[in-house]
Amino acid sequence: MTEHGYENPAIAGSGAIACGLAAIATTAGPATLLARSDASAWRAEEQTVGLCSKIDDAEASRLRVTTEPADIAECDLVIESVVEDFDVKRELLATLGRSAPEAHLATTTSSLQVGRIAAESGHPNRVFGLHVFNPVPRMKLVELCFPAGADPAIRQRALAWCAGLGKTAVEVRDEAGFVVNRLLFPYLFDAVRLLDRTQMNPGEVDSCMTLGAGHPMGPLALLDFVGLDVAAAIGDELHAESSEEAHRAPERLRRMVEEGRLGRKSGAGFYEYD
Repeated sequence: MTEHGYENPAIAGSGAIACGLAAIATTAGPATLLARSDASAWRAEEQTVGLCSKIDDAEASRLRVTTEPADIAECDLVIESVVEDFDVKRELLATLGRSAPEAHLATTTSSLQVGRIAAESGHPNRVFGLHVFNPVPRMKLVELCFPAGADPAIRQRALAWCAGLGKTAVEVRDEAGFVVNRLLFPYLFDAVRLLDRTQMNPGEVDSCMTLGAGHPMGPLALLDFVGLDVAAAIGDELHAESSEEAHRAPERLRRMVEEGRLGRKSGAGFYEYD
């Protein structure tokens, strides 16, 4: 084990979180990004190389982008970073565990129970939760979750790896939403309900929270940034576990998802984007 905890990590995925993780991983050494298709690999490589150019100590030359699972066989850490869906994550981790038989396996879930994912992946002693925040290069926090069946060696290596990347890791309990999302989403959802009650516009609500509470981004702009579909999925998981009405995604948000207004990524949400 090196001072960084893991010396040959891989990230499976091609979205913003996956590319951010791959970029910061190159600050410590080589990193592999495993994409599903040639098209997604090309887009992910372009995005990750661009991020590397903006991160101190990141080296795009250390990045390998591939679509071949065999290329991660020697990796000591493999992180799944795909859609927030239990079955998708479980099946991918099962496959990744077979492709990298000696690797520890991490899930970037923000709302699913890590212990259940681990148990049903077929690799219960190798899986842990590694919840990073977007944009990954800027956000310092990592929520680490070690389910009961995880190999005790994972904890030390995961903590060392996060520290080596300049992140602050906080160990959290294995419950839906961990700490940040469990506290954050009732606030975000209440902002949507406030719009309906008051007929204020999104900019007015967001200005109140940025100027009055010192938040860097208002709640409605933040929902657009996260993705309204992602927010609704997180709300479903939180509500399923807690049954608290505050955790249920508002009907207005669900209607927007049905209409394809998903936020920044679709060009329209509570705001319009070019």
